Amino acid sequence: MDRPVAIGHSVCPHDCPSTCALEVELLPDGRIGRVRGAKDNAYTDGVICAKVARYAERMHHPDRLMHPLRRKGAKGSKEFERISWDDALDITAEAMLKAERQFGAESVWPYYFAGTMGLVMRDGINRLRHVKKYSQMFSSICTTLAWTGYIAGTGKLAGPDPREMAKADCIVIWGTNPVNTQVNVMTHAVKARRERGARIVAIDIYRNGTLAQADMALCLRPGTDGALACAVMHVLFRDGHANWPYMEQYTDCPRELEAHLKSRTPEWAAAITGLTVAEIEAFAKLVGTTPKTYFRLGYGFSRQRNGAHNMHAASCIPSVTGGWLHEGGGAFHNNGAIYKWDKGLIEGHDARDDSVRMLDMSRIGPVLCNDPKDLCGGPPVTALFIQNMNPVQVAPEQRKVKQGFLRDDLFVCTHEQFMTATAELSDIVLPATMFLEHDDVYQGGGHQYILLGPKLMDVPGECRSNHDVLAGLASRLGAKHAGFEMSPRDLIDETLQKSGWGTLANLEEKKWLDCQPDFETSHYVKGFAYPDGKFRFKPDWPNVPASRKHDWGIAHLVPSLPDHWDVNEKVDAQHPFKLATSPARNYLNSSFNEMPTSRAREGRPRAKIHPADLARLGLTDGAKIRMGNGRGEITLHAEAFDGVLPGVVIVEAIPPNSAFEDGEGINTLTSADQIAPFGGAAFHDNHCWIRGA
Repeated sequence: MDRPVAIGHSVCPHDCPSTCALEVELLPDGRIGRVRGAKDNAYTDGVICAKVARYAERMHHPDRLMHPLRRKGAKGSKEFERISWDDALDITAEAMLKAERQFGAESVWPYYFAGTMGLVMRDGINRLRHVKKYSQMFSSICTTLAWTGYIAGTGKLAGPDPREMAKADCIVIWGTNPVNTQVNVMTHAVKARRERGARIVAIDIYRNGTLAQADMALCLRPGTDGALACAVMHVLFRDGHANWPYMEQYTDCPRELEAHLKSRTPEWAAAITGLTVAEIEAFAKLVGTTPKTYFRLGYGFSRQRNGAHNMHAASCIPSVTGGWLHEGGGAFHNNGAIYKWDKGLIEGHDARDDSVRMLDMSRIGPVLCNDPKDLCGGPPVTALFIQNMNPVQVAPEQRKVKQGFLRDDLFVCTHEQFMTATAELSDIVLPATMFLEHDDVYQGGGHQYILLGPKLMDVPGECRSNHDVLAGLASRLGAKHAGFEMSPRDLIDETLQKSGWGTLANLEEKKWLDCQPDFETSHYVKGFAYPDGKFRFKPDWPNVPASRKHDWGIAHLVPSLPDHWDVNEKVDAQHPFKLATSPARNYLNSSFNEMPTSRAREGRPRAKIHPADLARLGLTDGAKIRMGNGRGEITLHAEAFDGVLPGVVIVEAIPPNSAFEDGEGINTLTSADQIAPFGGAAFHDNHCWIRGA
């Protein structure tokens, strides 16, 4: 008789707001089998994305890094030799010490992001940074624009329970494609439609999987979401759907907003957005007559030069209707503020020195090319230590990034699971564990749980966790801190207790903790998070209490009231197309690039182009094309696609650079411009030209 397969409980570690609770088959041969969503977690509800369901393909991949490597050929030659861990850490530590001796500690830059979302493994790198006074890193590449735009209105990054989507009468999925990126949003939205007859509205810049499932699908031009939001609010005021008692009590300047929006008519917005007047009127009427409308606001529409402003504009709509007062109403983006973590031990806050310069991670290309402004007038970066990040593929202005990595005087150590484009340009490559091979703790962005991800598997080969590598470097660098002497479990336990969430033993028993505040707090019934309790229709942008902010001298540029802020990169005679790099279903940034099934399903890189545009260019479906702008040019194939407006081009995902004929990936074309108010990368705001190859 076959023995029942053991089931381990864990958490998806990847950069997705769903942070799914998982059930993992642990096979007798030391491998994993199927991965499923946990049914007893009220948000995951038994549903996970297909790429994580087949995680065995990734965890047991034959190309996974298993041993430390040292570059033996020229930079970029992809020639490496196996070395011992002691040698790898000694070489890395000596390079960091050499940089410190030559130029000072700020010439060393620890660089990371969200390859894992575990608090211990992701954020522990900051402990080394702070103890050694290495250059700080402003985390601008993903969330800064979206978070700032949402907080501008509410005063904090939190909102209605995401499970309330199932209790709404209308769910507006705006600027996110959860069919590709966070499937659980669709789980709860479809439940509301099935059980309550709720209507699903999807707003995006191309006909994707989410728009295909929506009852009302609005496809607009990139960067015009603010215009749509303003026209909707115009109609709400015009037609008597504005909740004046609510606004007088809960908002800062409703009369000024009404006057400002008098000229922001549906006709005005139609000319800007590409939507019809009828579509705008119908959407506004639906919102105005459906009190329990839940706005699920995503990251995608904030990846524009006017992105933070557009996020704020969309979040204003339920403050005009008073939708916040209803279960199943209001606007939600992320729940980061509810956890109130004390990560001092993990990140070494006691050693932080705010006089140390701040480098913008989105501008790693200009930083490594020694732009004096980006270096804040300080020394060059001559030692780069990278965890959880693949900037040679995912950072904007890729040609500059590569140019910087190829500097002879730059030492790079990358701690990775696969030989990524960044690892290929490194001097030392260290093999990293995966999430089932170490202990960590996670928080949901798109929900309200703290979840434990315990070590369930033996570590393969010579892989080491981020925590172990940092501790090994710290001992060689003379970096003293209690966190380096503790185990991940000890760090988790101490952090939970200091943050008021009990003990590790308690979390281990429960698997996850539901941290959702009560209804009145979540819906701001007792007031919004500003001192006066008012939602800000008119934020003071330089002083928005964003959780990630830095004064780059540009915050004052953002208009005070919601509007169409026309600052995006313009099309012109030389660059007649707008390009957005929207997420694919089978990749997650550059994660899952190595999985055969993901590669097969995504196929070769291709640009979705309207058939009328192809005809005008004299091109056909499947034609090889060149796309370019002042930042570079790439080769890929055209896909005739009538689900975009003419003049708009979509290239889904971040395929491997090597998947493009000339080895130059999609981020060759994206801009590293610093975006107001506090920085961020405008990945979906690019002009370009297209021609046959």
